[in-house]
Amino acid sequence: MIDNFGVLQRDIELWRATTTPTNHPHYLIIVDHFTRYTWFYPLQLKSHVKQTFILFKELTENRFQTRIGTLFSDNGGEFIALRHYLSSKGISHLTSPPHTPEHNGLSERRHRHIVETGLSLLHQAKMPNTYWSYAFSTAVYLINRMPTPVLSMNSPYRLLFQQEPNCSKLKIFGCLSFPWLRPYRSHKLETRSTPCVFLGYSLTQNAYLCLDPTSNRLYVSRHVRFDEQTFPFRSLSSSSAITAGRIEDWCPPVTLVPLSPLITSSSVPPPSSELSPPNDPPNFTDTTPPENVATASLPTPTTAESNSSASPETSPPVSRADLSHQSVSANSDHTPPTSSQAQAQSQSPSGPRSPTVFNNHSPQSNSTQSATTVHDSETSPSPSSDSSASSPTNSPPADVAPPPSLENAHTMVTRGKTGIRKPNSRYALSVVNAKRDDWIPTTVAQALADPRWRGAMGDEYNSQLRHRTYSLVPAAPNQNIVGTRWIYTIKYAPDGSVRRLKARFVAKGYSQQPGVDYTETFSPVIKSTFLRTVLDVTVSRSWPIKQLDVNTAFLQGTLKEEVYINQPAGFVDPEKPTHVCRLHKALYGLKQAPRAWYLELSNFVLSTGFINSVADTSLFILKRDWSLLYMLVYVDDIIVTSNDQRLLDQTLQSLATRFSVKDPEDLNYFLGIEAHRTPSGLHLTQRRYILDLLTRCNMLDAKPVTTPMASTPKLTLGSGIPLTDPTQYRSVVGSLQYLSFTRPDVSYAVNRLSQFMHAPTSDHWQAAKRVLRYLAGTSSHGLFYSKENPTTLHAYSDADWGGDRDDYISTNAYIVYLGKHPIFWSSKKQKGVARSSTEAEYRSVANASAELRWICSLLSELGVQIPAPPVIYCDNVGATYLCANPVFHSRMKHLALDYHFIRNQVASGILRVVHVSSKDQLADALTKPLTCAPFTDLTSKIGVSCTLSILRGRIKESTSPSQ
Repeated sequence: MIDNFGVLQRDIELWRATTTPTNHPHYLIIVDHFTRYTWFYPLQLKSHVKQTFILFKELTENRFQTRIGTLFSDNGGEFIALRHYLSSKGISHLTSPPHTPEHNGLSERRHRHIVETGLSLLHQAKMPNTYWSYAFSTAVYLINRMPTPVLSMNSPYRLLFQQEPNCSKLKIFGCLSFPWLRPYRSHKLETRSTPCVFLGYSLTQNAYLCLDPTSNRLYVSRHVRFDEQTFPFRSLSSSSAITAGRIEDWCPPVTLVPLSPLITSSSVPPPSSELSPPNDPPNFTDTTPPENVATASLPTPTTAESNSSASPETSPPVSRADLSHQSVSANSDHTPPTSSQAQAQSQSPSGPRSPTVFNNHSPQSNSTQSATTVHDSETSPSPSSDSSASSPTNSPPADVAPPPSLENAHTMVTRGKTGIRKPNSRYALSVVNAKRDDWIPTTVAQALADPRWRGAMGDEYNSQLRHRTYSLVPAAPNQNIVGTRWIYTIKYAPDGSVRRLKARFVAKGYSQQPGVDYTETFSPVIKSTFLRTVLDVTVSRSWPIKQLDVNTAFLQGTLKEEVYINQPAGFVDPEKPTHVCRLHKALYGLKQAPRAWYLELSNFVLSTGFINSVADTSLFILKRDWSLLYMLVYVDDIIVTSNDQRLLDQTLQSLATRFSVKDPEDLNYFLGIEAHRTPSGLHLTQRRYILDLLTRCNMLDAKPVTTPMASTPKLTLGSGIPLTDPTQYRSVVGSLQYLSFTRPDVSYAVNRLSQFMHAPTSDHWQAAKRVLRYLAGTSSHGLFYSKENPTTLHAYSDADWGGDRDDYISTNAYIVYLGKHPIFWSSKKQKGVARSSTEAEYRSVANASAELRWICSLLSELGVQIPAPPVIYCDNVGATYLCANPVFHSRMKHLALDYHFIRNQVASGILRVVHVSSKDQLADALTKPLTCAPFTDLTSKIGVSCTLSILRGRIKESTSPSQ
C-alpha cells in the first residue's frame, strides 16, 4: 500500500528450480516491502524478467493508483538490464553488494519460505517434484493469507486489500477431487466426473485446477467436490494404470501464467500475480439449477462431524458407480477462487460455459493447447473476492429423486427409472445446490432432511425433556393454545468461523392473552452506559473479565401461570398425537419468559451473598473483605469481573453447578460487540455486525463516504417519493440504532432517520444508504479504553436550535466522559419548541446534569471516587450564566421547574458549568450534519478510532527503508 511518502516499494528475486521438465524452469517473486505481499511468476527465460516487471508495473499503478518508488534486487544480469528503464520512470534501483545476498534479505527469506512450504505440500501428497510450479504457486497463495507476527498478526492480503481473506474455500493440495465433466461426455450413460488430483487455484478464472493422471488432462472447473482424506499419488505408484516411470516422465501442463494478448507466445507471459483478491471466491448465485436437474446420483450428505470442509453452494452430480471406490463428502466446498487478474484472458474463443481442459501430450504443446474456459463474469481488478455483489442465498437443497421402479425388467437405464426430467440445455453447467455451512433451513421438513440440523433439533428437544419443560395433557375446550415454531440460526466464533448450528423451539407469544396466560412481563437488562462504565473501570484496574452463556436459560425459569402449547413439530408423540403441552418452565417466545429467568437467577445469586445495584438492578455486586466482584446480566449473557481470582473462580463454579453454562472465557464477543484486550487497554468494535448488515443490504462493495449524513439539503417529512414497502428501511434503521453502542459518530444520523419510520420516502432511504456507505469505510472504527485513565467526570452539551424544518423542535446532545473515555452519549429531539438558543442550550445542560448525577451514583457503588465535581462544557454564554445565576428572564419564565434543579447543583458545588468555544464543542457532531473536515476532527476528539490504522502506523515504523 502507500506509505507516508506515497511510494510503493518492491523487492525482487529470481531462482532456478532443480527439477524443471516444463517450459518454465525459472520463477520470479516480487515482495511488497510494507505489506509483505508476494507475487509469483513462472518464467521460461531469465531475459523475460524485464517484460514481466514492466507489465507488473502497469498493473500495479493502475490497480493501486500509486507509483513504485524503489526496487531492491541483487546484481543479476536480468536486473541490470532494467536500470535504463527504471531510471526513465523515476524508480530508484538499489542492489546488494556482490556475494552478499543477506542485503536482500526480505526476498531471500521469502524465497526460502516458498520453497519449504511448496516442498512440504509435495511431500504430504506424495507427489513427484515435476509439480513444483503448482506447489510453489499454492504456497504463495497460502503465505499471502496467513497472519504473521511481523505484521502484528495481520496477513499480507489484509494489509494490501484492506479486507479479511476468505479462507473457507481452501483445500488440501494433492487431495482427491471430482470436477463436473458432464459437458465432455458424448453419451448420457458415461460418468459425470472422474477422480482427479487437486493442483491448486486458477489465477485467471474462478476455478480450481484438477489433474486427471490417467489421461494427463488438466481440468479447470469451478464445480468440484473434494475428498480431503484421500491422496491419489500415495497409492498411484502401485497402480497398474500408471507406472512410476510414467509419473516421473510425465510433464504437467503449465497453466499458471496464461499468455497475454499484448505479448506474443514466444515472449514472456504476463504476470499471473494476484493484483486483485484471487483467493476469496464470490458466491455464485447464477448457477442455481432448475428443479428438474438430475439429482438421483448424488451421494448421501455426511454429518457435521465430517472432516471435509464447508458445504458448497453448488456441487456436480456424480454417479454412485463412479464413486464406489472413493467416498466424497457432500459437504465439501468446491466454489472456486476468483480471478487474480483483470488483464489475463484466455486465448481460446468464447464458448459454452464449461471447465477448461488442456490436452497435454508433450511439453512442447503447452503453449498451443486450445481450451474452453469457464467465466462467471468478466474479471475485475477490484478486490471483490470477500464481498461479492451477489449475496449468498439460503436456498434449501434440492429434493432427491425417488429410486427407479423395479417394475421395468429391461436393463436400459431410462429417465422414467431414475425419475429425471430432460435437462434444459441453458443450464448445462447448473448443478444441485448442496448444503453449505451457512445454509439455514426455512421449514421443519428441510431441517429434518439435513442430519446436521436434525441433530441440533434433537439437542433442543432433549434439553426440554431434561428440564421437564412441559407435560402432555388432553386438550380441553376453550383453552388458549399458544402457537409454536422452530427457529434456526448459526453461532459464529470470534474469527467468523461456524461454531455450531442451533435450533430453538419457541412459542408465538403474540397469541397469548393478558390475564389468562401471563401478567407481569418486565425484566431488567444491563444498560449500555452501565456496561461501558464497568468495562472502563475494570480495565483501568487491570481486572480479568470473563463472559459466560447460560444454555437454554429460559427453560430454567419456573412459570406461575398455566400456559398450553402445541407439541414440537417433528417430535409429536405417536401415542398421544392430539395432546397438548402444559408448560412448567418458561419457553423462549413467551412474554413472561425473560422475567421468569431473571427471578430464577437473581434469587440464586442473592442467596449467595450478592447485592443488587441501586443504579441498575441488572448489576450484582459481591463484597468479601477486600475482594470485590461485579456480575452484569443481559438475559442469558453474563459478564463477571473481580480483583480476586480465587473469588472469581468460586463464583463461576457456583453458577456452573446451579445452571447449565458454557465454559467461561475471556471477554471477546458480547451482544454483537467485539472486545479485543491488549496490555494497553480494551478495544470495542462492531465490525462483524457492520459487515453482516452491509451483506444483508447488498452494500458490502459500496463506495465509502467520509460523513454519515450530507450537510445539505436537510431531510424533511415531505422530501422524496413515499416508499411502497417501508419494511427494509425500518429494518436498517433499527439495526443502526444498536450499532450506536460503540459508534457515537452515527448517533445523530440514526436519530434523524428514526424520525421518518412511520412514512419513509426515497430520500430517506438514500440517506440511510449513505450511513451504510460511511460504515463500509469505517467498519473497524470503535472505542478504545486505555489502561491509564483518570477518574474525572465531565460532559459536553450542545443543542441545534430549531434545526428541524418540520416542527422547529431543537435537537440536544451531550457526551459524558470518564477521564478520557466516552461512556455515555445521546442525541434526541427536545419535548417542545424553544423560544431562543439559550433556552435550547439550557434544556440540554439540564438533561446532561441529570445523566451525570445517575453516573455519579453508579460510580459510587463501584467504589470509584471522583476527585473533583463534574464539569459540563456548554458553548452558549447565556445558558452558562443562567445555570449559575437565579435570573428569571421574561423569556425563561415558562420553563418547567424541573429544568431549574441544575441551579441547585451548581450552587451547592456538586456540579460546574463552564463555557467552551464552539470549535471545541465535541457534542456539535451529534446535533447536526457536518461537512468532512469538522466532522472528522470532532470524531477523532470524541474518541472514535480505528485499530487498523494504529497497527499500520507501527508497521511503517518497523519497515522503513532506512533500517
